[in-house]
Amino acid sequence: MQGNTNFDERPFIAIWETTQACDLACVACRACAQPLRNSQELTTAEAKRLIDEISAMEVPVFVLTGGDPLKRPDIFELVQYASEQNVRSSLTPSATPLLTRESILRLREAGLAQVAVSLDGPTAAVHDAFRCMPGSYQWTLDAIRWSHEIGLPVQINTIINHHNLAMLDDIIALLETLDITLWSVFFLVPTGRGSGVDLISALEFEQVFEKLYRTSQRALFDINSSEAQHYRRYLLQRRTEAGRIGEQPAQTYNRMPQYSPSPAEVEIPDGIGRAPRGINDGKGLVFISHLGEVYPSGFLPLSGGNVRRQSLADIYRNSPLFRKLRDSKNLEGKCGVCEYREICGGSRARSFAMTGNLFAEEPYCVYEPKPAFQQARGAQSLFSLHKNPKL
Repeated sequence: MQGNTNFDERPFIAIWETTQACDLACVACRACAQPLRNSQELTTAEAKRLIDEISAMEVPVFVLTGGDPLKRPDIFELVQYASEQNVRSSLTPSATPLLTRESILRLREAGLAQVAVSLDGPTAAVHDAFRCMPGSYQWTLDAIRWSHEIGLPVQINTIINHHNLAMLDDIIALLETLDITLWSVFFLVPTGRGSGVDLISALEFEQVFEKLYRTSQRALFDINSSEAQHYRRYLLQRRTEAGRIGEQPAQTYNRMPQYSPSPAEVEIPDGIGRAPRGINDGKGLVFISHLGEVYPSGFLPLSGGNVRRQSLADIYRNSPLFRKLRDSKNLEGKCGVCEYREICGGSRARSFAMTGNLFAEEPYCVYEPKPAFQQARGAQSLFSLHKNPKL
């Protein structure tokens, strides 16, 4: 189904922020998480109705995130309910004393398909400083080991920014020893606590892309980028170059065929949990907050509606916000005239966070669209002035 997923009808990935409660105080937390739960969070009954909607929409991937989902006493019940509704769920617990061997076993027995933990440095000193919790690094490694013991697939999430950029090779070397299924690399969007963290430069984005590409050629795990949609452009460029010189193409999470007549025409063979290329904020992705607000992503704080008042399907399919995000003709600047705009489109969340314009060009992309493509689109300028927000 996922190879033919119509993003106008359903997302490929639905992420539910189960709570904003968390015992960590991570430097780049988009949610500004706090220790106590909000009394206005979706109730157990409301959460089950949301899961029913996810099931009815046949969303391939459902992620339970936070905050820390383990701060909800009903999380095991909800994971089991999702499993009973044939909803494949992944959960992103925080590495705190709540993350025990017993809790992981209970989640697995309830039907959890995958656990995702964060690893933001190659050593305890680096990781714990970023997560603001002594011992978090060791809890992460313990959780990986416990998950392996019961056959629960493990995903690692890493936030790339200046605190760990110079250590990326060491992080990769560590990951290659951990027997994980997926490495999800998050590129910082300046929102929440992340607003005060320095972003890497556009050139450094490309340098990280190169490391991800090279790693994907040898690693046994898949690689996914989050809020770096232009990594798909980079992959397609490298795939084309590899084809010319007879190089073995990289096996990556953003899988691509060896030949592509046009970037916009490429289809990617996907397995469960492997997102098709072209996903962007509000386009194949939807985020439901702990209060029921429906956002295009967790990094783009514009709501299309609330599941307490409307169905998720109606919000995703019909809200003006989501419909405009899925129409690439709304893209401005060089994103609007780029030959890769259908498979990339730039991070809408980062554009909004940095310019206030939802459709402004990706601020951290070095690529310049080909002049012939600009002319075909009737573009007036490669770099147009940023306009006022459209929404």
